[in-house]
Amino acid sequence: METNNEGIKKSSSYLVAYEDIEFLNRDDLRPVRLQLELLKPELIMEEHNIVSTIVVFGSARLMSREAAEKKLSDVEKRAAANPQQLDLQKALARARCLVDNSRYYEESREFARMVSTACQIDGRFCDYVVVTGGGPGIMEAANRGAHEVGAKSIGLNITLPFEQVPNPYITPELCFQFHYFAIRKMHFLLRTKALVVFPGGFGTLDEMFETLTLIQTHKMEAIPVLLFGKSYWQQAVNLPFLVEQGTISPEDLQLVSYVETAADAWRKIVDFYGIGSAAGTGKADG
Repeated sequence: METNNEGIKKSSSYLVAYEDIEFLNRDDLRPVRLQLELLKPELIMEEHNIVSTIVVFGSARLMSREAAEKKLSDVEKRAAANPQQLDLQKALARARCLVDNSRYYEESREFARMVSTACQIDGRFCDYVVVTGGGPGIMEAANRGAHEVGAKSIGLNITLPFEQVPNPYITPELCFQFHYFAIRKMHFLLRTKALVVFPGGFGTLDEMFETLTLIQTHKMEAIPVLLFGKSYWQQAVNLPFLVEQGTISPEDLQLVSYVETAADAWRKIVDFYGIGSAAGTGKADG
């Protein structure tokens, strides 16, 4: 019987394992994929000498003032043409809120400019490299602020059922894409010295509370957790109520601080560590 060398070479079993994409995507290869997703960004960030970061979280839906005003104008025209349409009146109220909340976009942008100007010298990495989720809104604003002063910043994107395109201000060599939320969250916290949280929704709340839980349970060192917009956060999350109900301790209220401006936020971080501090990175347990 003749052998079929060509058939053997075309068989998927003959492929070197790391070149066999179908094999790597099998359910029982998940542990390997998790390890790869942990290692790839870690090794690249080490190559770029990233010592520590500041994480900026916030809504992907908040816009620059210019974009928010344009959206409001569009909704106003549609609402004026259809005054009896209730959903348009609700959309109009939301569009007005977006204009009011556009200040957070500008504060995120200014915060990243301040941090990056202070901490990146001659294109070299120092501490406090800005890292975001890599998407639009508040994330875009922070990456944009770093980009505007010629500094580098990081984006940790996630694959979603609906497309999430990286914002254009992330340093290309430091734009990563994740499949697993858990590994992405780990990379947010591995090097962070502060968490700066702007108004946001489910994703922002998830990331904020995971960090607070890790600090509360001493799974990571205490770091500044700064909530931008006291009026927003006190309505969105009633922490004193949790104390009253006995579900958190009174001292847990000290885990967060409220800030209103980029200068306030940066001052709290500088005061926490001290100028030129070589304090720890708040590194989460691995």
